[in-house]
Amino acid sequence: MSDWSLPADLRAQVQRRWDKGELLAERVAPTQLFPLRLTLRVPSSSDLSERFDAVRRWVADLQQGSRAGYRLVLREVRHRVIGQNSLPAEAWVDTLDDALQVIGKAREARVFQSVLAATRERQPALLPWLQRQPLRALSLAEVWPQLLDLVAWLQAHPRPGVYLRQVDLPGIHSKFIEAQRGVLAELFDLALPPDAIDATAGGAAQFARRYGFRDKPLRVRLRFLDPRHAAWVSGTDADYTLTQQAFARLDPPAVRRVFVTENEINFLAFPPVADGLVVFGAGYGFEAMSQAGWLHRRALHYWGDIDTHGFAILDQLRAHFPQARALLMDHDTLLAHEAQWVDEPQPTQRDLPHLDDAERWLYDDLRWRRLRDAPVRLEQERIGFGRVEQVLAALSCGGVPSGA
Repeated sequence: MSDWSLPADLRAQVQRRWDKGELLAERVAPTQLFPLRLTLRVPSSSDLSERFDAVRRWVADLQQGSRAGYRLVLREVRHRVIGQNSLPAEAWVDTLDDALQVIGKAREARVFQSVLAATRERQPALLPWLQRQPLRALSLAEVWPQLLDLVAWLQAHPRPGVYLRQVDLPGIHSKFIEAQRGVLAELFDLALPPDAIDATAGGAAQFARRYGFRDKPLRVRLRFLDPRHAAWVSGTDADYTLTQQAFARLDPPAVRRVFVTENEINFLAFPPVADGLVVFGAGYGFEAMSQAGWLHRRALHYWGDIDTHGFAILDQLRAHFPQARALLMDHDTLLAHEAQWVDEPQPTQRDLPHLDDAERWLYDDLRWRRLRDAPVRLEQERIGFGRVEQVLAALSCGGVPSGA
């Protein structure tokens, strides 16, 4: 009997249609899905002879199950042993309501219908999204009115130039907007005119920029390394944090060299350097520094971990600032600190077009594991501080030591 379709098998076929969103999508824009013929595996001629009692139970089970919404088509079977009988030959679900009855989803469909009705009335431009994402819309039913409120608000206030905190709508706060950025972006893209959307910005991190909200300003943390030029506050450590815009306008005349380091302790302990400035980097991403045109007129040095990602970050920095040079990221430094090597967790192997020959040679050694079987990482804070001071002293004197 397990070879024959049971009521559960027929329900499972309809359930798969639900799981794909096809049934709720029918509410938005009906297709030719119904009447829907289901696959029905039936007894063979030998089954009728050898298992007739099982066949009768199978027929009874199917007929009992048909009360849940599917329709059976019977055919007359003439058999030399059992004579003439009517047996199920086809199974159909005639309407969407029948399909919902089969799988017990009538309540969910009513909830979706309320979402659909509100959308048709308030934001018909979003109907294609409902058709593509009906199950997702169903999961958002409780907050759907607020999402429609936000769409309407932004239509009335395109590119508003305010923080999300300043959107003043009943029952809506900035944490709600931030939590729903993914779906809101999809809805805004459908409902807003093209000139209200910055197509160059994408993803949750650039949500505010894409739709014209104010965002937290990017910040740059820096220290002046020359005690003679303590910048704004003398007699202090000269550790400052500036907005991206303020950093772009900084252009300090007393600074000739700028260092970028990825480790905060290295940033704080960076030795004094004549006419020097150190910036605390942020790993991948130099957007906060990219607008500072004055950096193109300075000697720029990047100090990162000696591993594949360290060179990938250097490559990215050099795409913005071609004059950037690596600091303490060379074969000599790496081999001198072999006892300090650790494993790099997830090395990259992509090509890095902005490395020079020596850097590419070392990068290839790292990504192709030529130094040892395990991927090598020398973290910048593991490099002897005396070597750091030696390299920086040579730079201050105008030399070009190994690693600079």
